Amino acid sequence: MTSHFLLGIDTGGTYTDAVLFDEHKGVVAKAKSLTTRHDLAVGIAGAVDAVIARASVPVSAISLVSLSTTLATNALVEGQGGRAGLVMIGFSPDDLKRDGLAQALGSDPVIFLPGGHDVHGTERPLDLGPLEEALPALAQTVSSFAVAGYFAVRNPAHEIRVRERIRDISHLPVTCSHELSSKLGGPRRALTTLLNARLVSMIDRLVGACERFLETAGVSAPMMVVRGDGALISAAEAKLRPIETILSGPAASLVGARYLTGLDDAVVSDIGGTTTDVAVLEGGRPRLDADGAFVGGHRTMVEAVAMRTYGLGGDSEVRIDCRGLNATFELGPRRFLPLSLIAANHPETVIANLERQRRATHLGRHDGRFAVRTGVPDHLASGLSPQAQALFERIGSLPLPLDQLLTATSQKAVLDGLVARGLVHIAGLTPSDAMHALGRQNQWNAEAARLGLAVAARMKDGSARPIASSPEELAQKIVDRLTRQSADVILTACLAEDGVGEIDPVKSVSVGRALRRAPGIVRFAVSLDRPLVGLGASAPAYYPAVADMLSAESVIPGEADVANAVGAVVGQVRASATVFVTMPEDGIYILNGAGETLRTTDEAAGFALARDRAVRAAIEQARLNGADDPVVTIDEQIDAPDVEGNRKLVEARFVATASGRPRIASA
Repeated sequence: MTSHFLLGIDTGGTYTDAVLFDEHKGVVAKAKSLTTRHDLAVGIAGAVDAVIARASVPVSAISLVSLSTTLATNALVEGQGGRAGLVMIGFSPDDLKRDGLAQALGSDPVIFLPGGHDVHGTERPLDLGPLEEALPALAQTVSSFAVAGYFAVRNPAHEIRVRERIRDISHLPVTCSHELSSKLGGPRRALTTLLNARLVSMIDRLVGACERFLETAGVSAPMMVVRGDGALISAAEAKLRPIETILSGPAASLVGARYLTGLDDAVVSDIGGTTTDVAVLEGGRPRLDADGAFVGGHRTMVEAVAMRTYGLGGDSEVRIDCRGLNATFELGPRRFLPLSLIAANHPETVIANLERQRRATHLGRHDGRFAVRTGVPDHLASGLSPQAQALFERIGSLPLPLDQLLTATSQKAVLDGLVARGLVHIAGLTPSDAMHALGRQNQWNAEAARLGLAVAARMKDGSARPIASSPEELAQKIVDRLTRQSADVILTACLAEDGVGEIDPVKSVSVGRALRRAPGIVRFAVSLDRPLVGLGASAPAYYPAVADMLSAESVIPGEADVANAVGAVVGQVRASATVFVTMPEDGIYILNGAGETLRTTDEAAGFALARDRAVRAAIEQARLNGADDPVVTIDEQIDAPDVEGNRKLVEARFVATASGRPRIASA
């Protein structure tokens, strides 16, 4: 009998992980490869080829491929993504002020169209004139579109008409808000749709790269992607709704942590290159965030694990403030390419420039930093200003030191804009470099790390003393700072789960004394009531000290470095559908959701039809998402108060959820 193996892949900001998993034996083999932003298939191929070779199994034995990723999460945390055009139907410019929509929109274009529907799905006249006028020019400056209609969850007809017109003229990807959420709240639904549109090209490139590699390798198994709630969806659906993959990597890590540790109750903290993700396991299940995932300062309508994501990781920018008598350190939220990593690929360029800066008479403000293109396709650089275009053309595939690139102060803001668009990487000092200098990491170029630290150590504090006497002393200060910031973010997440989020560990004197174990007549202490599970490739290096600071038991599973990839293959497919019934006037019932709007005069018949429609839609979506034999549950919420002795239906909501294991390839 031929064995069936499940292939789990996790594409993070720094590494791509792969595991081969047997449902009876567990992890059979694992491997890592650097994530290659310019061509994601290269990193995927490196990890998958290695894991197949280590397991010595034929590709024909792989019956399922499942992918998790932190790329969408990282993009939102770092403010990156493609330029998107937002079309608002039935809204006014004042609606941009709600739910952070204007802040999220930034300089991206927006078009307002008359139209939309009311709460019962009755339409208002739609005018496509402003869209027809703006589209030809707009299609040349954006990479995708987002469409949000007033009460589109009740009736999506106007969103669909606008979507088809945009596709006819621009041939660009279009996301409609009703495809992402059935919840009311137009501006936040528009925000979610806008973020989805920005992520389309990124996730399309990731999934496409994985599909192309698998086809070349001869793997013909179905491909799944992890959603932010830990469930699996088909690759085709993930490309349509990439916003659902925010917190994909963290969700997969929670599923993996539960599997690898067997713990029912734990605090799980996953440290990657860009972010630290903290969540709580309780009763063997992760909590879901009922208000929607909060990532990168945006509250979305995406159902996801109650995960708190912080811009803190092994590749975080080291920010040094020398204005006080003693220098202070802060890490993140921006990710840098570690000097040790970029020097591993370009040793001569990086080391020669760091040596030049170390020997210079005066320390320059941009010393120790480089710029390099990310390698994304040229069309994603459309719409740049003349200044940005000129600077972008000077940056190539070889690292260029910033002291040679930036000749005017104003160019720094222009460069930051290129980084935000995902077109350019900045390389500079990170905790990963500190660990290389201390001999606790050794996968990249330690000489470049020490040189970068030596350059930074020349900085002087407010008392005119160097901030460190040696590269090693500075490295230890950076690692100590990561330990404290990690403890702070874990406590912040846990206090919020306990309902006391008003306590800020960063500002609290009492918490600070407890974490430092400061001596005194009064001693403060703080601890966790459950183990701290550390995940991520660097967890064994960082998390024993973090757990010790938090007076918690440290649990770092043997497969901590590939927990996301494990979680990617042990999850289930899950899909839900919501159907509403409202009563606009006595004796008239309107049914909306999962199909066309219907009208009936029989409440019981309307409710029965709503249940049936929700169940059928959930099963259909679960099968589209890749479920083999989904099982359905239904939740009913009926708001019908008595008003002066008469029952008045406000709204009935029928939510069907279908779940099951993904289908696998036949032997």
